Amino acid sequence: MSTQPQPSTQWRERMDADEAQRHTLQAQQFAQLQAERNARFGPGRALHRKQVLGVAATLEVPGGLPDHARHGLFAYPARLDAWVRLSNGGADKASDRKPDVRGFAIQARGVQGPSALGQGATTVQSFLLINQPAFAFPRSDEFVDLVMQSVRGPGALIRYLFKRYGWWGGLKKIRRFAKTFGKPFTGFATETFYSAAPIACGPYAARVRLVPTGQQAFTKGKPGKKDKVDWAADFKRHVSQGVLRFDLQLQFFVDEARTPIEDASVDWPETVAPYVTVAHLTVPMQSPDSTSGQVLSDEIEAAAIDPWAALMAHRPLGEVMRARKVVYYQSQLGRRAPGGTQAPQAVSRAG
Repeated sequence: MSTQPQPSTQWRERMDADEAQRHTLQAQQFAQLQAERNARFGPGRALHRKQVLGVAATLEVPGGLPDHARHGLFAYPARLDAWVRLSNGGADKASDRKPDVRGFAIQARGVQGPSALGQGATTVQSFLLINQPAFAFPRSDEFVDLVMQSVRGPGALIRYLFKRYGWWGGLKKIRRFAKTFGKPFTGFATETFYSAAPIACGPYAARVRLVPTGQQAFTKGKPGKKDKVDWAADFKRHVSQGVLRFDLQLQFFVDEARTPIEDASVDWPETVAPYVTVAHLTVPMQSPDSTSGQVLSDEIEAAAIDPWAALMAHRPLGEVMRARKVVYYQSQLGRRAPGGTQAPQAVSRAG
């Protein structure tokens, strides 16, 4: 009789000798893209430029968590104020009709502990989630190239895919993208969101998932006609009718073969690494269109919400996350975000 694999602390990060140079070049590419879009739309993020909505929430950590989960933010029972930023993933402020990756960012506020950047203390813990369980590529290089081609239009993207991957490989990529972007999206209140790449949980490594658990979960797939192309209206409808509830969950590393740290394209199997609920996110009834709601939304939009705006106990892991550290810092410079991450530097990453 087989037993369930146990969470392991034997994970390791593996960095290429030229990684810092590659990430610096990627940041420069995004900086140019961001500057072009700033000239068109005004100051904003390089990606996830369109904030659909920014709202207030609370994050509650219960007692009785398993030992391997009780680290950092989850070490003790707590109730924290939080910000939620909902966004479309593109570099433009496109219509919600356009297929896109959707982002659900959570920033717990009022935490205390060493920063993930190794530069003093932090008072926030951020989780940046998307509506996909894994990234399309194992490393950042292919993703950056894809973005740079996609902003030039569908024709340029298709030519790039065939040139880079050949006819058969290009067709496979197109099919995968069609499946990813063609997946129906039911709304920010009803979808499940994922970190896709891992973070630390003390000496362990884990991926993050957010699952709707409140009454709104039962309305999945049933937004009104207008809400299908206006995700802000959909979410406002939900928060005007009742409290929204979600479970924040961790999925722990067990071994490199099945739960790899450096390959962000692998969706860790739940049969090997089941999710554990470590906190409850509550979005209370509120009026985002009120004066106070607009003020909060503007404050969230102006803030630096970054996977590296985090506790050292939950530092991001893997090559994609390390690339994001450099790129997000450059993006914050491009829009002068208050409270942004400091200049990237080396951080100890022994498992």
